Amino acid sequence: MLKFKNINIIFVLLVLFLGYLSTELFYVWFPLLLIFWTIITTIGSFHIRWNYFLPAKHFNYQINKNQVAITFDDGPNVEFTPKVLGILKKHQAKATFFLIGKHIEKYPNIVQQILDNGHLIGNHSYLHNNGFGFLKTKEVIKDISITQRLLKDKFNIENKLFRPPFGVTNPNIAKVVKNLNLQVIGWSVRSLDTKAKTVDEVMQRIIPKIKKGAVILLHDTSTLSVEILEQLLQYLEEHQLQSVTINELFKEK
Repeated sequence: MLKFKNINIIFVLLVLFLGYLSTELFYVWFPLLLIFWTIITTIGSFHIRWNYFLPAKHFNYQINKNQVAITFDDGPNVEFTPKVLGILKKHQAKATFFLIGKHIEKYPNIVQQILDNGHLIGNHSYLHNNGFGFLKTKEVIKDISITQRLLKDKFNIENKLFRPPFGVTNPNIAKVVKNLNLQVIGWSVRSLDTKAKTVDEVMQRIIPKIKKGAVILLHDTSTLSVEILEQLLQYLEEHQLQSVTINELFKEK
């Protein structure tokens, strides 16, 4: 995969080479190289699976067991998270919930329900700001750290998992994640359940991608997502696949 550091090195070397060859060539090709660098870097920012700025886990290729990890973003939600927990319990499935800090403050009892049911929790930022990818380093530190402290102070959780809002990454986020010693979790199966209109639409999209070792992205924020979860768990049972937490999928503490 392409990496930010490698692309920068190639870009600089090509620019120096053009300058060495000819001033005319430099002025002709430099804008094109800059456009190419901008396009690649922009795409890398919005495609977490590229691991362009930072290493993230999306799939366990070494797994021997028939296991997948269902993950939920944007909770806890007072209406839908309890329904999700009920369905998971009915199917004896485990999941990982990436929670937004401001929602943790508002619904700590639901967070406790998640923990009591044996599920795993991760950090999904404090505000889930639409402009998260444009925040300065200090602002990123503050946002992530607030949620880290909430998990520690309220639930005694030494959290190590982080999923950036919208899956956006950049050098600032990479620096903060490294400094806070967090493991970024991406996905291999994106349901797009927040944009879909029907359960069938989502199931047709994700079923071809589901295999052992997969990380599946859902949201515990709507009736549609709850209905999708029910059908997804039925599908997993029919194909002898077990939903486990992220740490179990990747065999980490």
